[in-house]
Amino acid sequence: MDIAGNLTYRRIFLFWGPLALTWLMMAIEQPFLIAFIARLNDAKYNLAAFGIAGSFAMIVESPIIMLMTASTALVKGRYSYRKLKRFTDLLNGFITLIQLLVLIPPVFNFLVVQLMEVPEEIARLAHIALLIFLPWAASIGYRRFYQGIMIRNNLTHMVTYGTLVRLSVIIIVGLVLYFSGVDGAYVGAGAMSLAVLIEAIATRLMVSRTLEKILEKEDNENRDLRLRTVLKFYYPLALTSILSLGVHPFVTFFMGRSRMAVESLAVLPVVTSLVFIFRSLGLSYQEVNIALIGSEKQNYKMLRNFATYMGIAVTLLISLLAFTPLADFWFITVSGLSPELAGLSYLPLKILILLPALTVLLNFQRSSLIASGITAPISVATAIELAGIIIVLLVCVVFLNYIGAVAAAIAYMAGRGMSNLYLTPKLSKAVKGWNLSREE
Repeated sequence: MDIAGNLTYRRIFLFWGPLALTWLMMAIEQPFLIAFIARLNDAKYNLAAFGIAGSFAMIVESPIIMLMTASTALVKGRYSYRKLKRFTDLLNGFITLIQLLVLIPPVFNFLVVQLMEVPEEIARLAHIALLIFLPWAASIGYRRFYQGIMIRNNLTHMVTYGTLVRLSVIIIVGLVLYFSGVDGAYVGAGAMSLAVLIEAIATRLMVSRTLEKILEKEDNENRDLRLRTVLKFYYPLALTSILSLGVHPFVTFFMGRSRMAVESLAVLPVVTSLVFIFRSLGLSYQEVNIALIGSEKQNYKMLRNFATYMGIAVTLLISLLAFTPLADFWFITVSGLSPELAGLSYLPLKILILLPALTVLLNFQRSSLIASGITAPISVATAIELAGIIIVLLVCVVFLNYIGAVAAAIAYMAGRGMSNLYLTPKLSKAVKGWNLSREE
């Protein structure tokens, strides 16, 4: 079935809707758990520890983030499935080994206590939380691999079902751990780790019938596909994720040296998790564009317009929250922050109001290039973003003595803007060779 044929805005919305709902459900996980952590003992320390452990878990996870994009683009039949499945197995084993190495006490203490100068009590909590996160990365790798197959086969609703399973487990396990008196950092890590493991199992079960059909398909056009070919295609995408998520330790490093360091470490995950709810709509659009743009890129203009409308909508929604009393409701009533920590959250949120729209733009730029087999500029753009964030953090923290959370917000905006600016002419050059004569 040609899912890119006879495209309308309604069809784009119906295809994108389940994926957007999936990302939204994932986006509310962290605020939900933060609300628990903020209401337990030593909230400031546990929020900081959960943020540090989560940042390390995301770095370890980063090489497998783009597996969903890769399987959406590459898995067309038996041969390509087996090659990419083997690639996924090897990659998951590698990243799990990396996390085990980071968990070795001397290694962890060097990175967190000595290098980042995180207080020892916070580091102790973060070390155990990261151990609890051990199944996290590989589970996400398998889940995203099978989710890409679902998306390619117009089964986006099944992706949503898997996320419903994940969210249900997070709520149940979070409540159980919360009332059992476990330290807040362990509540967050335990609930998230178990949830993604069960979601990965559920996703594999749901895709079973589709896999049977894929294994029956000859897939002759990919008979020459080799692991080396997969690696050549995937390496720039993986590098993009590594660079993108690798920013978190650098931010933590500067937070530890900033004005109001502990408060900033506690507040930043709360602010960024809120912004992520709005960013998730743009993140969900990457695979949509790849799947629907068409073999001749004939649907580019319509997909571009849809992305534009989405960017405007998310900006209006986050602004409504950031500049009204809804901010008090979120940070104090929902998230459970003290008035002191909530007061530190308002300015970073206001600074970040354009980040969701820039995320929509970035994922549209990336996916349009990927659809043309162009991946190298994506890695360069992410490297520029990372460098921009580090430089702006250095200036704001070391030279301007800004509060850490404020400096991080400014740096995130500056880095993302640089990335978007770099990709703009790259995409324009690619678009010139496309057939865009299709009437909308």
